[in-house]
Amino acid sequence: MSDTPFGFNRPGDGDDDDRPQDPFKGMGGDMAQFADMLHRFADMIGGQGAGGEGGGPLNWDLAKNIARHQVVEQGDPSVVDAERRQVEEALRLADLWLDEKTTLPAGIRTPQAWSRSEWIEQTLPVWAKVCDPIATRMVESMGGALGGGEIPADMQAMAGPLIGMVKQMAGAMVGGQAGQALGALAREVTGSADVGLPLAPDGVGALLPAGVEAFGSGLEVSGEEVRLYLALREAAHQRLFAHVPWLRSHLLGTVEEYARGITVDLSGIEQAVQGLDLSNPEALQEALGGEIQLQPEESPRQKAALARLETALALVEGWVDTVVNEAAKGRLPGSVKLAEAVRRRRATGGPAERTFATLVGLELRPRRLREAATLWRTLTDVRGTQGRDAVWDHPDLLPTSDDLDDPDGFVHGRDEIEGLSDLDLSKLTKSPEEGGADKPDDKSDDPGKPGDTPGDSARGDDPGGDEGPDVGGSRA
Repeated sequence: MSDTPFGFNRPGDGDDDDRPQDPFKGMGGDMAQFADMLHRFADMIGGQGAGGEGGGPLNWDLAKNIARHQVVEQGDPSVVDAERRQVEEALRLADLWLDEKTTLPAGIRTPQAWSRSEWIEQTLPVWAKVCDPIATRMVESMGGALGGGEIPADMQAMAGPLIGMVKQMAGAMVGGQAGQALGALAREVTGSADVGLPLAPDGVGALLPAGVEAFGSGLEVSGEEVRLYLALREAAHQRLFAHVPWLRSHLLGTVEEYARGITVDLSGIEQAVQGLDLSNPEALQEALGGEIQLQPEESPRQKAALARLETALALVEGWVDTVVNEAAKGRLPGSVKLAEAVRRRRATGGPAERTFATLVGLELRPRRLREAATLWRTLTDVRGTQGRDAVWDHPDLLPTSDDLDDPDGFVHGRDEIEGLSDLDLSKLTKSPEEGGADKPDDKSDDPGKPGDTPGDSARGDDPGGDEGPDVGGSRA
């Protein structure tokens, strides 16, 4: 280990033999220099604790300020009264149309119109919950990298304030990246549920007039149609979040579980800080200004968490697509074009993919969303609206990732399980005198299959019968 245990070398270190008793010599300077360095650290990040008001690992106060600065810098007009009324009316009308297409009641008690800055303010508490697990890992990893490894026991007491400030600085840096990601997302979203997560406060449904206008640009569809179509999507999301009691915790918990398995690639950070002057915090901050690379672990547990997360988000979006397009058909002439615009945003890497990749290392796959929509449409055709929506009654009833690959198998497999009650089981229990399956003559018909029964033959007629319980019925 070098004489500078924090991994940094101070340029111009000379012969300090004239101060052999100075306890701060091993840290690269004398006590006055060390105190000055601590003050400069404090000045740089003063007033912005590592977790801000929430006390978590990520500086969400800093993240919020950076995000708001981004959107204001590029234009974030306040919502005027006329726009507010248009949004509220669109959300109420959307709920009336959805009443005919789903059994889930309306979930919006308070329709609202938000500016982009208001979207940041209103959704930040949920983003904090989603991102804190990965932020904790990032701050700890960065604190270790900036600290340079193991600290000698006799130096730990003196190093405590510095390591605390290094972690505080790491929290501020991660908060800065989160703020940039949320600021970019705020410029693209049209409502509170674009990413498929329950970001809005309970009972609130919201559209961003500026986002709605930007979404409709170039589509050659009237502004009113665009607003109504996006209001349908917002209202449909809120029905799920409000009336499927387990869904909110399931979605957020699955995101958190996946985030805990993310590793942080610190190779770029370690290269950036090599040889830096620790007494110059501004240079350190500049060197660490690049993006932090997030890498998912290649463990079976992490892969399973990813599959559950992708499936859950795809099922939400697929259900919304299904009910919204049914409600819009015949009412909005441009609904097909608007639905295609939504799909195109996903396919080209829309806001959900980019923000998740930045904040929790996840990139959603649009292919899952299309397959989920196919499954929900098939369920509607076979079971009707009530049967389709009943799948949300319990998380064990939800389709799995394998079911998305085989929607017909899921739908018809579940029907086969329910249809077992229609089989005539009396034939399996008749005595030999009554001509049942135990008669010797019955067995002699096919010597190669001594155990066959009429029930076995009934199942054998259906090539897919053996697969039914595994595909769709295991969750019944």
